[in-house]
Amino acid sequence: MHPIAAQRDRSRRRPVRPAPVAILLSGAAIAAATGCLPGQASAQPWPSRPVRAIVPGPPGGGTDILTRAVTMKMAENLGQPFVVENRAGGSGIIGVELAMRAPADGHTVLMGHSGTHAINLSLRKSLSYHPVRDFTALMLVASVPNALVVHPSFPARSVKEMLALARAKPGQVTYASAGTGFSQHLAGVLFADLGGVDMLHVPYKGSTPGMADVIGGNVMSMFPNVTTAMPHLKSGRLRALGVTSAARSEVLPGVPAIGETLSGYEAIAWFGLFGPAGMPADLVRQVNAEMARALGDPKVREMVRSQGGDPGGGSPTQFQAFVQSEIDKWARVIRRAGVEQE
Repeated sequence: MHPIAAQRDRSRRRPVRPAPVAILLSGAAIAAATGCLPGQASAQPWPSRPVRAIVPGPPGGGTDILTRAVTMKMAENLGQPFVVENRAGGSGIIGVELAMRAPADGHTVLMGHSGTHAINLSLRKSLSYHPVRDFTALMLVASVPNALVVHPSFPARSVKEMLALARAKPGQVTYASAGTGFSQHLAGVLFADLGGVDMLHVPYKGSTPGMADVIGGNVMSMFPNVTTAMPHLKSGRLRALGVTSAARSEVLPGVPAIGETLSGYEAIAWFGLFGPAGMPADLVRQVNAEMARALGDPKVREMVRSQGGDPGGGSPTQFQAFVQSEIDKWARVIRRAGVEQE
């Protein structure tokens, strides 16, 4: 082959590589065009697939109904289904453990409540999870007050008069509950503690028999859920002296809050959405915003009220602070009651 032709042939076979500077400039241009700087990963859209919503309770219960009301609206707004998964058992622990082990990518959420994320920590000798360290607080969904109810013949007509009666007759004013360590019992312990009175707790195996004995005049008072008490209040078989929320409830607006007389008193059942620990801050803000949009819907708010609840809201930081305050409060009450479960 002629030398000149051979040289041309070698030049055609030799790969042409851009200079290193050109590579760097090309990378910078791509980053500028896409909005991604070196070292930053592009955020994944949420939700990119169906979201699993774990309910640590049975179908048809209050936790289940609230979860479905909120997540159905979120699914409608976001165009991705939310699949409700009921995992009852162990005072909610089975469902909570399942959510704790899930990836922190927003595709598994948990409807926790005052039992799973406040009371269990002090009520149980050992707990397989920590409600703060092992979860990301997203938003308070609803708070459900109890009501201090009495038999119509009970002489006290107000919280102030009931406290006076209890002081005059130590250990003789009785209150029923669904069982030792249940929220109704702890509401009574807190009432007696803050009021500086001695009241006699009468535990039952469930709320229904306790309520029946108050209606029958065998026990003087009780702290049932307002939804449970409502039919008996309307029929006149029971009389409400106060609600256990810090302020008056939208469900019973004419009944004063116990805290109006007994400063600092609040004993509510609450429900809130959590994710596993370690969720990215941007994702937490996005989920919180979508929850706020769902809870702002009039039909969702009406569903919450139908369960005796007041709709929640607020930021993740506010919800986290609230959870910690509930943990601290119920730890003191449980120590005062001397209650412990295996």
